[in-house]
Amino acid sequence: MCDGITSISASAVPKHQHGEETPSMNFDHLKFSFKSLSRQASHENLASLSSANAEIVERRFHMPNEEGLQHLKNTSPVVSKKFHKVLIANRGEIAMRIMRTAHELGLKTVAIYAYEDRLSMHRYKADESFQIAPEGKHTPVGAYLAQDDIIDIAVRRNCDAVHPGYGFLSENADFARKVEAAGLKWVGPKPETIDALGDKVKARAVATECAVPVVPGTDGPIDKLSDAHAFCNEHGFPVIIKAAMGGGGRGMRVVRSADELDSAFERARSEALSAFGDGTVFIERFLDRPKHIEVQLLGDGQGNIIHL
Repeated sequence: MCDGITSISASAVPKHQHGEETPSMNFDHLKFSFKSLSRQASHENLASLSSANAEIVERRFHMPNEEGLQHLKNTSPVVSKKFHKVLIANRGEIAMRIMRTAHELGLKTVAIYAYEDRLSMHRYKADESFQIAPEGKHTPVGAYLAQDDIIDIAVRRNCDAVHPGYGFLSENADFARKVEAAGLKWVGPKPETIDALGDKVKARAVATECAVPVVPGTDGPIDKLSDAHAFCNEHGFPVIIKAAMGGGGRGMRVVRSADELDSAFERARSEALSAFGDGTVFIERFLDRPKHIEVQLLGDGQGNIIHL
Protein backbone atom coordinates (compact mmCIF):
# COMPACT_ATOMS: atom_id res chain seq x y z
CA MET A 1 0.00 0.00 0.00
CA CYS A 2 2.92 2.31 0.58
CA ASP A 3 6.64 2.50 -0.01
CA GLY A 4 9.59 4.40 1.34
CA ILE A 5 8.99 3.23 4.91
CA THR A 6 11.86 4.25 7.15
CA SER A 7 13.65 1.69 9.25
CA ILE A 8 12.55 1.07 12.81
CA SER A 9 15.05 0.40 15.58
CA ALA A 10 14.07 -1.79 18.49
CA SER A 11 14.81 -1.04 22.11
CA ALA A 12 14.92 -3.06 25.27
CA VAL A 13 11.59 -3.88 26.84
CA PRO A 14 11.24 -2.27 30.28
CA LYS A 15 9.58 -3.91 33.23
CA HIS A 16 6.13 -2.58 33.92
CA GLN A 17 3.12 -2.69 36.16
CA HIS A 18 -0.55 -2.25 35.30
CA GLY A 19 -1.36 1.42 34.79
CA GLU A 20 2.30 2.46 34.69
CA GLU A 21 3.36 4.48 31.69
CA THR A 22 6.06 2.77 29.64
CA PRO A 23 8.61 4.47 27.38
CA SER A 24 7.81 4.34 23.69
CA MET A 25 10.23 4.25 20.80
CA ASN A 26 10.42 7.41 18.74
CA PHE A 27 7.93 7.22 15.92
CA ASP A 28 9.67 7.55 12.57
CA HIS A 29 7.46 9.60 10.31
CA LEU A 30 6.59 7.40 7.37
CA LYS A 31 6.70 8.74 3.85
CA PHE A 32 4.31 7.48 1.19
CA SER A 33 4.07 7.63 -2.56
CA PHE A 34 0.36 8.40 -2.50
CA LYS A 35 -1.55 11.52 -1.43
CA SER A 36 -4.53 11.21 0.86
CA LEU A 37 -6.95 13.92 1.75
CA SER A 38 -6.05 13.67 5.42
CA ARG A 39 -2.39 14.50 4.67
CA GLN A 40 -3.40 17.97 3.49
CA ALA A 41 -4.78 18.93 6.87
CA SER A 42 -3.34 19.82 10.25
CA HIS A 43 -4.91 18.72 13.50
CA GLU A 44 -5.47 22.39 14.42
CA ASN A 45 -7.61 23.23 11.44
CA LEU A 46 -8.35 20.86 8.57
CA ALA A 47 -8.24 23.27 5.68
CA SER A 48 -10.64 23.42 2.79
CA LEU A 49 -9.56 21.47 -0.27
CA SER A 50 -7.41 23.32 -2.77
CA SER A 51 -8.09 23.25 -6.49
CA ALA A 52 -5.31 20.71 -6.97
CA ASN A 53 -6.79 18.43 -4.35
CA ALA A 54 -10.22 18.81 -5.89
CA GLU A 55 -8.72 17.43 -9.09
CA ILE A 56 -7.35 14.47 -7.13
CA VAL A 57 -10.81 13.87 -5.70
CA GLU A 58 -12.32 14.01 -9.17
CA ARG A 59 -9.86 11.48 -10.57
CA ARG A 60 -9.85 9.17 -7.56
CA PHE A 61 -13.53 9.14 -6.75
CA HIS A 62 -14.93 9.78 -10.25
CA MET A 63 -16.87 12.89 -9.25
CA PRO A 64 -17.29 14.97 -12.44
CA ASN A 65 -20.14 16.97 -10.94
CA GLU A 66 -18.83 20.55 -10.64
CA GLU A 67 -21.34 21.45 -7.94
CA GLY A 68 -20.17 18.53 -5.85
CA LEU A 69 -16.50 19.47 -6.29
CA GLN A 70 -17.19 23.08 -5.38
CA HIS A 71 -18.97 21.91 -2.23
CA LEU A 72 -15.90 19.88 -1.23
CA LYS A 73 -13.61 22.86 -1.84
CA ASN A 74 -15.76 25.21 0.20
CA THR A 75 -16.74 22.82 2.98
CA SER A 76 -16.07 23.67 6.60
CA PRO A 77 -13.29 21.85 8.51
CA VAL A 78 -14.06 18.15 8.75
CA VAL A 79 -13.45 17.84 12.48
CA SER A 80 -16.27 19.36 14.50
CA LYS A 81 -14.41 19.01 17.79
CA LYS A 82 -10.66 19.57 17.92
CA PHE A 83 -8.69 16.95 19.75
CA HIS A 84 -5.02 16.39 20.36
CA LYS A 85 -4.70 12.97 21.98
CA VAL A 86 -6.40 9.76 20.91
CA LEU A 87 -6.56 6.35 22.55
CA ILE A 88 -6.53 3.48 20.06
CA ALA A 89 -8.69 0.66 21.38
CA ASN A 90 -7.06 -2.05 19.30
CA ARG A 91 -3.78 -3.84 18.70
CA GLY A 92 -1.36 -4.99 16.03
CA GLU A 93 -1.42 -3.74 12.46
CA ILE A 94 -4.77 -2.03 12.96
CA ALA A 95 -3.41 0.13 15.77
CA MET A 96 -0.17 0.78 13.88
CA ARG A 97 -1.97 2.17 10.84
CA ILE A 98 -4.09 4.48 12.98
CA MET A 99 -1.00 5.70 14.84
CA ARG A 100 0.76 6.41 11.56
CA THR A 101 -2.01 8.72 10.39
CA ALA A 102 -2.48 10.27 13.83
CA HIS A 103 1.19 11.20 14.04
CA GLU A 104 1.08 12.69 10.55
CA LEU A 105 -1.75 14.91 11.77
CA GLY A 106 0.23 15.90 14.85
CA LEU A 107 -1.91 13.93 17.29
CA LYS A 108 -0.56 12.19 20.37
CA THR A 109 -1.46 8.51 20.65
CA VAL A 110 -2.15 6.18 23.56
CA ALA A 111 -1.87 2.42 23.06
CA ILE A 112 -3.43 -0.27 25.21
CA TYR A 113 -2.32 -3.87 25.47
CA ALA A 114 -3.09 -7.13 27.20
CA TYR A 115 -0.39 -8.63 29.39
CA GLU A 116 0.20 -11.27 26.72
CA ASP A 117 0.80 -8.50 24.14
CA ARG A 118 3.37 -6.64 26.23
CA LEU A 119 6.04 -7.21 23.56
CA SER A 120 3.81 -6.21 20.63
CA MET A 121 5.11 -3.48 18.35
CA HIS A 122 2.00 -1.29 18.58
CA ARG A 123 2.77 -0.68 22.25
CA TYR A 124 6.10 0.94 21.38
CA LYS A 125 4.88 2.96 18.43
CA ALA A 126 2.50 5.03 20.57
CA ASP A 127 3.48 8.09 22.56
CA GLU A 128 2.13 6.36 25.68
CA SER A 129 1.10 2.78 26.35
CA PHE A 130 -0.78 1.11 29.18
CA GLN A 131 -1.63 -2.42 30.16
CA ILE A 132 -5.42 -2.72 30.16
CA ALA A 133 -5.72 -4.65 33.42
CA PRO A 134 -3.61 -6.71 35.82
CA GLU A 135 -2.38 -10.06 34.56
CA GLY A 136 -5.09 -12.70 34.81
CA LYS A 137 -8.09 -10.37 35.01
CA HIS A 138 -8.99 -10.87 31.34
CA THR A 139 -8.18 -13.35 28.60
CA PRO A 140 -5.77 -12.06 25.92
CA VAL A 141 -8.74 -11.24 23.67
CA GLY A 142 -11.12 -10.29 26.46
CA ALA A 143 -8.84 -7.45 27.53
CA TYR A 144 -9.67 -5.58 24.31
CA LEU A 145 -13.37 -5.99 25.08
CA ALA A 146 -13.06 -4.57 28.61
CA GLN A 147 -15.05 -1.41 27.97
CA ASP A 148 -14.83 0.20 31.41
CA ASP A 149 -11.11 -0.48 31.80
CA ILE A 150 -10.35 1.00 28.38
CA ILE A 151 -12.42 4.13 28.98
CA ASP A 152 -10.83 4.54 32.42
CA ILE A 153 -7.38 4.66 30.80
CA ALA A 154 -8.58 7.20 28.23
CA VAL A 155 -9.98 9.48 30.92
CA ARG A 156 -7.00 9.15 33.27
CA ARG A 157 -4.57 9.97 30.46
CA ASN A 158 -6.56 13.04 29.37
CA CYS A 159 -7.40 11.68 25.94
CA ASP A 160 -9.81 13.65 23.77
CA ALA A 161 -10.94 10.77 21.56
CA VAL A 162 -11.14 6.99 21.22
CA HIS A 163 -10.53 5.27 17.87
CA PRO A 164 -11.71 1.63 17.92
CA GLY A 165 -10.11 0.52 14.65
CA TYR A 166 -12.04 -2.47 13.32
CA GLY A 167 -13.10 -5.66 15.02
CA PHE A 168 -13.29 -5.90 18.81
CA LEU A 169 -15.50 -3.00 20.03
CA SER A 170 -15.72 -1.05 16.76
CA GLU A 171 -19.30 -2.19 16.10
CA ASN A 172 -20.46 -2.09 19.70
CA ALA A 173 -23.02 0.70 20.09
CA ASP A 174 -22.98 0.46 23.89
CA PHE A 175 -19.24 1.12 23.93
CA ALA A 176 -19.68 4.10 21.61
CA ARG A 177 -22.29 5.53 23.97
CA LYS A 178 -20.03 5.01 26.99
CA VAL A 179 -17.19 6.80 25.23
CA GLU A 180 -19.40 9.79 24.48
CA ALA A 181 -20.87 9.76 28.00
CA ALA A 182 -17.32 10.02 29.35
CA GLY A 183 -16.90 13.26 27.39
CA LEU A 184 -14.69 11.72 24.71
CA LYS A 185 -14.99 11.92 20.94
CA TRP A 186 -16.00 8.61 19.34
CA VAL A 187 -14.15 8.20 16.04
CA GLY A 188 -16.71 6.17 14.17
CA PRO A 189 -20.37 5.95 13.19
CA LYS A 190 -23.01 7.23 15.57
CA PRO A 191 -24.27 4.64 18.07
CA GLU A 192 -27.67 4.73 16.34
CA THR A 193 -26.02 3.78 13.05
CA ILE A 194 -24.11 0.95 14.68
CA ASP A 195 -27.36 -0.26 16.26
CA ALA A 196 -28.97 -0.43 12.83
CA LEU A 197 -26.09 -1.86 10.79
CA GLY A 198 -23.51 -3.30 13.19
CA ASP A 199 -26.03 -5.94 14.21
CA LYS A 200 -26.43 -8.10 11.10
CA VAL A 201 -29.89 -9.27 12.16
CA LYS A 202 -31.06 -5.64 12.32
CA ALA A 203 -29.21 -4.87 9.08
CA ARG A 204 -31.18 -7.61 7.33
CA ALA A 205 -34.39 -6.02 8.63
CA VAL A 206 -33.32 -2.59 7.34
CA ALA A 207 -32.51 -4.07 3.92
CA THR A 208 -35.89 -5.81 3.78
CA GLU A 209 -37.69 -2.57 4.69
CA CYS A 210 -35.84 -0.86 1.82
CA ALA A 211 -36.95 -3.61 -0.61
CA VAL A 212 -33.37 -4.85 -1.03
CA PRO A 213 -33.31 -8.58 -1.90
CA VAL A 214 -31.73 -10.75 0.79
CA VAL A 215 -31.05 -14.48 0.90
CA PRO A 216 -33.42 -16.56 3.02
CA GLY A 217 -32.50 -16.31 6.68
CA THR A 218 -33.91 -16.42 10.18
CA ASP A 219 -36.13 -13.50 11.16
CA GLY A 220 -34.07 -12.93 14.28
CA PRO A 221 -31.26 -14.45 16.31
CA ILE A 222 -31.23 -18.18 16.95
CA ASP A 223 -30.88 -19.23 20.58
CA LYS A 224 -31.91 -22.88 20.40
CA LEU A 225 -30.66 -25.77 18.34
CA SER A 226 -34.26 -26.79 17.71
CA ASP A 227 -34.85 -23.48 15.91
CA ALA A 228 -31.73 -24.01 13.83
CA HIS A 229 -32.92 -27.47 12.79
CA ALA A 230 -36.37 -26.08 11.98
CA PHE A 231 -34.88 -23.47 9.61
CA CYS A 232 -32.69 -26.06 7.89
CA ASN A 233 -35.60 -28.47 7.50
CA GLU A 234 -37.58 -25.73 5.76
CA HIS A 235 -34.84 -24.25 3.57
CA GLY A 236 -32.40 -27.11 3.15
CA PHE A 237 -28.60 -27.14 3.06
CA PRO A 238 -26.03 -25.65 2.78
CA VAL A 239 -26.53 -22.90 5.35
CA ILE A 240 -24.17 -20.53 7.11
CA ILE A 241 -24.26 -19.64 10.79
CA LYS A 242 -23.13 -16.06 11.39
CA ALA A 243 -22.23 -13.94 14.40
CA ALA A 244 -24.78 -11.12 14.56
CA MET A 245 -22.28 -8.63 15.98
CA GLY A 246 -19.16 -9.87 14.22
CA GLY A 247 -17.21 -9.64 11.02
CA GLY A 248 -13.97 -10.64 9.37
CA GLY A 249 -15.02 -14.26 9.01
CA ARG A 250 -15.02 -14.97 12.74
CA GLY A 251 -18.05 -16.59 14.31
CA MET A 252 -19.09 -18.05 10.95
CA ARG A 253 -19.60 -21.71 10.07
CA VAL A 254 -20.80 -23.27 6.83
CA VAL A 255 -23.01 -26.32 7.41
CA ARG A 256 -23.67 -28.75 4.55
CA SER A 257 -25.55 -31.50 6.37
CA ALA A 258 -27.69 -32.04 9.46
CA ASP A 259 -24.88 -34.07 11.05
CA GLU A 260 -22.67 -30.96 11.16
CA LEU A 261 -25.27 -28.55 12.53
CA ASP A 262 -25.03 -29.13 16.29
CA SER A 263 -21.25 -28.76 16.57
CA ALA A 264 -21.11 -25.86 14.10
CA PHE A 265 -23.81 -24.00 16.02
CA GLU A 266 -21.94 -24.25 19.32
CA ARG A 267 -18.58 -23.37 17.77
CA ALA A 268 -19.98 -20.31 16.04
CA ARG A 269 -21.56 -19.04 19.26
CA SER A 270 -18.41 -19.69 21.27
CA GLU A 271 -16.17 -17.95 18.75
CA ALA A 272 -18.54 -14.98 18.48
CA LEU A 273 -18.60 -14.58 22.26
CA SER A 274 -14.81 -14.77 22.49
CA ALA A 275 -14.10 -12.38 19.61
CA PHE A 276 -16.91 -9.85 20.01
CA GLY A 277 -18.23 -10.26 23.53
CA ASP A 278 -21.62 -11.34 22.15
CA GLY A 279 -22.54 -14.91 21.22
CA THR A 280 -25.69 -14.01 19.26
CA VAL A 281 -25.93 -15.85 15.92
CA PHE A 282 -28.38 -16.22 13.06
CA ILE A 283 -28.65 -18.47 10.01
CA GLU A 284 -28.83 -17.82 6.26
CA ARG A 285 -28.83 -20.01 3.19
CA PHE A 286 -25.23 -20.34 2.00
CA LEU A 287 -24.38 -19.24 -1.54
CA ASP A 288 -21.51 -21.09 -3.21
CA ARG A 289 -19.03 -18.83 -5.04
CA PRO A 290 -20.89 -15.53 -4.64
CA LYS A 291 -19.50 -12.17 -5.73
CA HIS A 292 -18.54 -10.01 -2.74
CA ILE A 293 -19.03 -6.32 -3.47
CA GLU A 294 -18.48 -3.53 -0.98
CA VAL A 295 -18.95 0.22 -1.35
CA GLN A 296 -16.97 2.21 1.21
CA LEU A 297 -18.53 5.46 2.45
CA LEU A 298 -16.55 8.23 4.14
CA GLY A 299 -18.27 10.95 6.19
CA ASP A 300 -16.67 13.91 7.95
CA GLY A 301 -19.21 14.46 10.71
CA GLN A 302 -20.42 17.63 9.00
CA GLY A 303 -22.94 15.97 6.70
CA ASN A 304 -20.47 15.57 3.82
CA ILE A 305 -20.25 12.01 2.51
CA ILE A 306 -18.39 10.49 -0.43
CA HIS A 307 -18.15 6.93 -1.70
CA LEU A 308 -14.80 5.41 -2.52
